[in-house]
Amino acid sequence: MQIEPQAFDRVLSSMCTEPHPAARDAAERFLATNPGDPGTYPNVSALEDDAIALLGEIAGLDDPAGYVTSGGTEANIQAVRIARERTDSRTPNVVMPESGHFSFQKAADLLGVELRIVPTDDRHRADLEAVRASVDEDTALVVGVAGTTEYGRVDPIPALGEIAQSADAMLHVDAAWGGFVLPFTDYEWHFGHAAVDTMTIDPHKMGQAAVPSGGLLVRSPELLDELAVDTPYLESTSQATLTGTRSGAGVASAVAAMEALWPAGYRSQYVRSQNNAEWLADALEKRGYRVADPTLPLVAADVPRSTFDALRAKGWRISRTATGELRVVCMPHVTREMLASFIGDLDRLEVRASVPVASDD
Repeated sequence: MQIEPQAFDRVLSSMCTEPHPAARDAAERFLATNPGDPGTYPNVSALEDDAIALLGEIAGLDDPAGYVTSGGTEANIQAVRIARERTDSRTPNVVMPESGHFSFQKAADLLGVELRIVPTDDRHRADLEAVRASVDEDTALVVGVAGTTEYGRVDPIPALGEIAQSADAMLHVDAAWGGFVLPFTDYEWHFGHAAVDTMTIDPHKMGQAAVPSGGLLVRSPELLDELAVDTPYLESTSQATLTGTRSGAGVASAVAAMEALWPAGYRSQYVRSQNNAEWLADALEKRGYRVADPTLPLVAADVPRSTFDALRAKGWRISRTATGELRVVCMPHVTREMLASFIGDLDRLEVRASVPVASDD
């Protein structure tokens, strides 16, 4: 095989990163195990219990339950599925801000629920009045985001919890990316802060576990019972996961990464990433670009399309928000040297663009 994995030296838009060395080693050792069959693979099943315990500690959940998913999409789909199963409505709906992940659109389509998307405010957070106006007796789930994928914003989770309770609905928090940086901030985002029922939190993002390694947490084990199906040919009698065979490598790497890094390693990584985001935002502002304040380690700036395309042509792996801004995520592999090189290329492009074209006259 000639093709090699993607190098990370110019990757600025991904929410995945290079795994921690301990996570890489654990993933390799557990490649052939399947936590979807705990009767046959008890060791990795025990590791999954450890993973959920650690995730619960990070997310403020005293008696955690859940499982290691393939990623945020699966966890979000399962959260919608739990809410649908618990409602008495024949026409259930889910209310979420426009900053919510596109996986909820998949969930609505797969599960036959109505998805009501409400606007965000001028700070790119869920507009509470719009949420209140959208919930009704058929609302099964209200979604809040703790670390949006486009601007790194944290919705007012306690207020969303109050709205959900007033509608007799569940509250789901999508902290897939933000969950491993938010413990070191002053935001109120987790089970200990609000009436959160379910949460998505992904070790394979800022947690530095190997892909795939997502996480679904639920406030009580009874919520997982809504997902359970019989498994007659396995040693276990039922299964609450969306997929059958799952990645033992993901489970083991998640535990290894969290044991190595929680909390001190994640705290220092957050500080480094946040400092990098603020440095980049300042550098872009000094060059005349409008920049969204990086409240978490994510920078969005109104770089013109032509400049964006030229940077992509130089090999920078960057992306754009839905409204067209340049989007850079300061993941653990993103160094100050990488960002300085990126700004250097941006400066050279600006100089080239400012040079007048010679006339034939």
